[in-house]
Amino acid sequence: MKKKLPIFILSFVLSISLLTSCVYIDGSGILDSGSVGGDTIINVTGGGTYDVSITNPVNSNVASANKALLSSVSIYTSSSAGSGVIYKLDKEKGDAYIITNYHVIYNSSRGRVDNHIEVYLYGMEDGKYELDAAYVGGSMKYDLALLKVTASTVLMQSIAAPVTVANSDKVAILDTAIAIGNPEGSGISATVGCINVDSETISVAFTEYKGTTYVPLRVMRTDAAVNSGNSGGGLFNERGELIGIVNAKVASSTTDNIGFAIPSNVAKAVAENILYYCDGKPETSVYRCMPGITVSFSALNPVYDTETGKIYKNETVIVSDVTAGAAVTGLLEKNDVINSITIDGVKYDVTRTYHVDDSMLYARVGSSVIINVTRGEETKDITIPITESMLKRA
Repeated sequence: MKKKLPIFILSFVLSISLLTSCVYIDGSGILDSGSVGGDTIINVTGGGTYDVSITNPVNSNVASANKALLSSVSIYTSSSAGSGVIYKLDKEKGDAYIITNYHVIYNSSRGRVDNHIEVYLYGMEDGKYELDAAYVGGSMKYDLALLKVTASTVLMQSIAAPVTVANSDKVAILDTAIAIGNPEGSGISATVGCINVDSETISVAFTEYKGTTYVPLRVMRTDAAVNSGNSGGGLFNERGELIGIVNAKVASSTTDNIGFAIPSNVAKAVAENILYYCDGKPETSVYRCMPGITVSFSALNPVYDTETGKIYKNETVIVSDVTAGAAVTGLLEKNDVINSITIDGVKYDVTRTYHVDDSMLYARVGSSVIINVTRGEETKDITIPITESMLKRA
């Protein structure tokens, strides 16, 4: 019988500074974590073109953190301070997209997103290097937001670079976790620790002018020290690749260094969703496709990877219910085992229940969505039509 655990008191990693920011950069694809060794090469374009090569560093965390600093920013609004990560960048135009937490740029006393957001690159945290950022879109449910900087000469001449996004599904216990943020609004700094839990759900109190909203969030846990102002900043692996967006910590006099970060796979999916539905449009919300099924798992079967020496949790994900009248009625059936979901040619293996919801952030009206299922002894591909009625604000 599963024991009941005490509920942690969580506090958002909010800072008390008075400014905000956002940025835009060329997003890199999700990469599998590989072995580390040999030379570490960082290519940076800005002002001129710089090739930064780090050969066999004495401390790999130093090289990784400094690579991550190229895409890290501090953010200030009229009511708070936080952090962000450059996701996409166009140096020639001076444009950048920045991922941060929704709560960093949300003004709870006014009940809306702050309309004054300032961003600063690492090493350029001075008023004359301010980047004015605009809110593109975001979601309280995911606690993620996307900001945009446009036609900035500071960006054009900088050494800033877009972040490399790692596959957060490949993160395992005791992997390196480097947290980079803007604690107490005092400027960008870094701490290092490990991943303690690869995936769990926490409930966070989101304070609004009209009351308190409790939001369930799927996160990874780390013991890298995070403080007020780290919110929205990156959590990076041993190669300086993004594995999460720091957003909360346990606030308790009896607890040390229990921090949380939204997995990079979720952050990337939400960022791409915002770019599609909101960039250059009046819309500012995230939309997720809801096919009309409930999923659960019928078995737990962790996998030991002999190449990496890591254990990955694994679930047999099944359809536990089909909503009456849903578009998938007659296509998907109760107890179907979901093996993978392919959206517009990109395959997402389903080995955890949350993979279904996460992948559906990429589905658009008219998208080609193919769900591979095992039904009894037969494995088949089922094409799911995506219609406007299946999109829900998230």
